[in-house]
Amino acid sequence: MSYEPMEAIIRRGFGLKEEIKPLLDESYHSSLIEQIKASQYVLEAGDLTICLAREFGFCYGVDRAVDLAYETRKRFPDRKIYLTSEIIHNPRVNHKLRELGIEFLDGNKSSSMPGAFSIDRVTSEDVVLIPAFGTPAHELELLKSRGCILVDTTCGSVMAVWRRVEQYARDGFTSVIHGKYHHEETRATSSRVSQYPSGKFLVVRDKEQAESVCGFMRGVKSRESFLEEFREAASAGFDPEEDLQRVGCANQTTMLSSESLEIAEMMKAALRDRYGEEEAGKRFRHFDTICSATQDRQDAVLELARAGVDLMVVVGGYNSSNTGHLCEISSQYCPAYHVRDAEEIVSRDEIRYKPSGHSEAIVARNWLPRGKARIGITAGASTPNRVIEEVICKITSCAGYEVPGDVRGVDS
Repeated sequence: MSYEPMEAIIRRGFGLKEEIKPLLDESYHSSLIEQIKASQYVLEAGDLTICLAREFGFCYGVDRAVDLAYETRKRFPDRKIYLTSEIIHNPRVNHKLRELGIEFLDGNKSSSMPGAFSIDRVTSEDVVLIPAFGTPAHELELLKSRGCILVDTTCGSVMAVWRRVEQYARDGFTSVIHGKYHHEETRATSSRVSQYPSGKFLVVRDKEQAESVCGFMRGVKSRESFLEEFREAASAGFDPEEDLQRVGCANQTTMLSSESLEIAEMMKAALRDRYGEEEAGKRFRHFDTICSATQDRQDAVLELARAGVDLMVVVGGYNSSNTGHLCEISSQYCPAYHVRDAEEIVSRDEIRYKPSGHSEAIVARNWLPRGKARIGITAGASTPNRVIEEVICKITSCAGYEVPGDVRGVDS
């Protein structure tokens, strides 16, 4: 098949939405979820009341990334197509893309997908997809040098953070990024700072690490201790004495928004203590870069948890940052179970889940109450509705009930 010449980096898609819609619906859509939403986000099944958060699941950025991947396969049916890493943090979606023949490069070392291929395999005849998280700037330049077609699914909210930290670098401010250093998005963001000769960045994981930074700024933490703590989370040649004099705060878009705001205030207070109120105002910048979808999902699960549920089931990939934070919020109000999919729900008496703040899944016993119970359900921004449906059906089945036929719909 011959192709028209096209731009080197494609971001707008190929106009094939209608052609790919049946395949997307088959893989990810759920009429059950749509009907629960139409029923005030509540499903009654025997003694169980299933309560969906008002905002959950696929966000606009994820929808766009998945659509672009499927459009790319449709547009180039006979070309090799690669992804630099997982397109989003959901195992179902990444598995489906592999079934379409899309292969994974090893350009992103954080990818846990098996069967990765070296970037050296890419030729000018191939197509490479950049995931929703983006890719580090140096990896993008390597891909450009291969002469391949690049399809960029990077989320617009992520690119907004890039513009912010690039401005910090141009203006001589060190970017203090609230995020997880090895997360694909944060690696991509920090690389945008490093494009500038004087650009400096520091990644802080949480308030505890932020307090270490503030401790150095106030003179109570040694240089040696600081450099040891942040040896993997700072730009090359980072000098805390020089590079913490002017600070601009940013964050990985999927972090807990309240914590990001607290960290920014901590940095501002430390600069104020060091330089005084007036001077600190010239040395500090902050713009909230939590994406609206992340904020909406966090607000919705908080509202649901406060309204009162006996437990919360949070659905999403175990390496999904935003899903983990939904579990963290929920766990402050009720037992919270972060499950990857319905297979983690073994029975009424056994569930495999990843507790908030843990890296590995564990098993809980007697997790599903007997008798009347209100079960909260939410899902990360990369979780398809079909996966959420399967979890709901598994919960009701474990309790000895079926989803009512008039609600279940054709997909169930």
